Amino acid sequence: MLRKLLIGLIVAVLAFIGGSYLVPSEIAVSRSTLIERPPADVFPHVNDLRAFQAWSPWAELDPDAMITFSGAESGVGQSMTWSSENEQVGNGRQMITASEENRRVATALDFGDMGMATSEIRLTPENEGQATRVDWAFETDMGLNPIARWMGLMMDGWVGADYERGLGNLKRQLEAG
Repeated sequence: MLRKLLIGLIVAVLAFIGGSYLVPSEIAVSRSTLIERPPADVFPHVNDLRAFQAWSPWAELDPDAMITFSGAESGVGQSMTWSSENEQVGNGRQMITASEENRRVATALDFGDMGMATSEIRLTPENEGQATRVDWAFETDMGLNPIARWMGLMMDGWVGADYERGLGNLKRQLEAG
C-alpha cells in the first residue's frame, strides 16, 4: 500500500514538472482603453514615473510604499524603485528605456528574485486625434522553474486586472479635468 502511494506521488510530481514544460515560458498581458483626450494630453502622464503614481493601480494598494525616483526628470533614463510590505506591491525597480513623444513609452522592470519584465504603453490617436487608444502591455519570461511556469498561466488575470484598474484610473483622471 505504501509502495503504491509512493509510486503515485512520484508519478504526480513528474507529471507536474513535465507538464510545466508544455506551458509557455513567455507571458504577455495587455489591456486597452479609449480616453477622450488627444495623445499630447495623455503622454505626460505615461512618460513620467512621478505622474504614473497618480494613476498606478499599485499606489492605491499601499500608499505607504517607499518610493524613490532617480535619473532623468521624465522619459528615457528616469527610474523608480519601490519597497512595500504589501506582497501585491512588493519591491522592485522600473526604468523608462524608450520614449516616442505622444506615441509610446517602454520600461524595464526588475522584481529582484521574482525576475525581469518589460512593459510598454502605446498611444494611438482616434476620433480625428481628439481621443487616444491607450494600450498597456507586459511581457516576461518565467524561465525553467516549473512552479513559475504554472503561475504564469494566471498572470493574465493578475496583471490584467491591475492594468484594467490603472487604465480606468488614468481615464478618470484625464477626462475629469
